[in-house]
Amino acid sequence: MKYRKMPKSPERLSSLGFGCMRFPTDKDGNIDEAKSFAMLHEAYQAGVNYYDTAWGYHNSQSEPFLGRFLKQINRDKVYVATKLPCWLIKTREDMDDYLAKQLERLQTDHIDYYLLHALNKGSWKNVHNLGVLDFLLQAKAKGKIRRIGFSFHDDYATFSKIIRAFDWDFTQFMLNYLDTNYQAGLRGLRLAASRNIGIISMEPLRGGKLVSAMPDEVEEVWQKAGNKQSPLERALNWVWNLPECTVLLSGMSSVEQVTQNIKLANKSKAQILSEKELRVYGRARKAYLGRVPYLCSGCRYCMPCPHGVSIPSVLGMYAEARMFGDEPFNKGEYHGFIKAEARAEQCVSCGACLPKCPQKIDIPYWMQQIKDFYAD
Repeated sequence: MKYRKMPKSPERLSSLGFGCMRFPTDKDGNIDEAKSFAMLHEAYQAGVNYYDTAWGYHNSQSEPFLGRFLKQINRDKVYVATKLPCWLIKTREDMDDYLAKQLERLQTDHIDYYLLHALNKGSWKNVHNLGVLDFLLQAKAKGKIRRIGFSFHDDYATFSKIIRAFDWDFTQFMLNYLDTNYQAGLRGLRLAASRNIGIISMEPLRGGKLVSAMPDEVEEVWQKAGNKQSPLERALNWVWNLPECTVLLSGMSSVEQVTQNIKLANKSKAQILSEKELRVYGRARKAYLGRVPYLCSGCRYCMPCPHGVSIPSVLGMYAEARMFGDEPFNKGEYHGFIKAEARAEQCVSCGACLPKCPQKIDIPYWMQQIKDFYAD
């Protein structure tokens, strides 16, 4: 296994991290323990030493399950990461309560890498005002946590504000060859690196969409370039090529996937891609983005909608359907994740959003197109 050093510590972490959010499940939706233990042991024997979980993964089964695994191995040989569920925090006392429960669930006396989970502008303001930084420093002083970080889902401006607010040990955000200018993106990577902050990559496969059925325009880019690698190898190598990135976090769901990821990790190397190869990634990115009829940055300047439409979410969901060509799956996501009262059909074309959009998107027009697209 290849290892990389965290900037602010002597610790060397495996370049492949095990994300404990996609274990196989049984017919009742519970973690299939036999299959999942087999995956964890396969990774451990191969030298994977970074295991990432969270309070809510697998309906809160992930932390206790990982805790049972830790009892089967040498705890001192691995680094455990979990996260404070910031959206559940209402008081300063809640922070101590959740951490105590997480230590109990993980059956350990310390958490090596502790993150504020899924920070965005609103959740950061809430936990910051409640004293989360003092909580983190006190927990570290007591030895309950060892490295302090945050995972992130918002725009670059918010990322920049958060990362400058504290002397973080590390941060975790989405890094893949498609979303170089989305959320924190490569600007966030450079900013974190300039402050000597460790970087954990999540969503290197964009939720699996970079390795699913590929649109013809994108496949043509790779074929013309003579690239014979699998979509998986291309996607992971792009992240591992970044010298600033310490760990690539992969949410694997079978022993075969673990074995495959380990094989690629063992061949990985920073700065292994040539400028010519990186230009091909750029052309593939352009081919993906060229399938989207508008460029919504998710800035949310269009909000709030007077009629309750979640404009950025609706535009983003439809853009994904067009980008990846996965209409049937995407329609299920749309109806599953966007509440009826926030969908495109609530738009009455009042136009209140139009002067607010810096991208000059004709939002009422696209709401009608999206309404028709997602119609049952």
